[in-house]
Amino acid sequence: MNMNYFVADTFKRLAACARIVAVLAAVSIAAACAGNDEQDSTLADNLTESYQEAKQAVTNGNYRRGVQIFEAIQARYPFSDISRQVQLDLIFAYYKAGQKEQAVEAADTFMRENPIHPSVDYALYIKALAYFEDEAGFLERRFKKDVDLRPPKDADLAYSSLRRLIDRYPASEYAADAEQRLVYLKNRLAAYENHVADYYLRRGAYVAALNRAKSALEEYNGVEMNEKSLRIMAAAYEKLGMTDLAADTRRVLSLNFPGGG
Repeated sequence: MNMNYFVADTFKRLAACARIVAVLAAVSIAAACAGNDEQDSTLADNLTESYQEAKQAVTNGNYRRGVQIFEAIQARYPFSDISRQVQLDLIFAYYKAGQKEQAVEAADTFMRENPIHPSVDYALYIKALAYFEDEAGFLERRFKKDVDLRPPKDADLAYSSLRRLIDRYPASEYAADAEQRLVYLKNRLAAYENHVADYYLRRGAYVAALNRAKSALEEYNGVEMNEKSLRIMAAAYEKLGMTDLAADTRRVLSLNFPGGG
């Protein structure tokens, strides 16, 4: 066979194959585009249905189910039009499901990724609620255990979150509730500080008692527990021989808590 003819024929075959591949590729791309459009439409429908199912689960109090669906939506449609709303819903669902760490992490992520979003105050509020300990647990209520003797655990984190909410978003619809919760937390934290201060006082560590009570008074000023802080301070001053300071403290106590001096 003529070698030149063989080479030329081979190139012709290769060129023909290339044209066929190009045509098939074009057809495949067109089909894929059409398929993607149809798939996107189907996914949009499924997204809407899934979101409504998750919202209904939360409304019905089935928070764990709501969490499962919201997590699935977030993983599958991270850039959907409702992705931010899903994030907010998931923060709430985590909180209501008792998944505190996940609620805090989700709230922090939302605030970090959306610093100027109008619902940042909501994320911060739910974060605070996740930390908030508004009442004694079941066993403490059952046996009437004094919660003031317990370390405040996450109360200080709740306090700082609520304080931040009020300072940064004073017009927020959650600010009023945050203020009320702060009063409770200030008393809770001051009570524990007083408990420790009193422990020091009874064991003769008067300087430590004074410093702890004074810190509680300054940090959590304006609450009922300030009365006990002042009492401890006055007693510590007397034990240290600082009678003038003890008398001054008792005058402050009398002025602010009549009958308490």
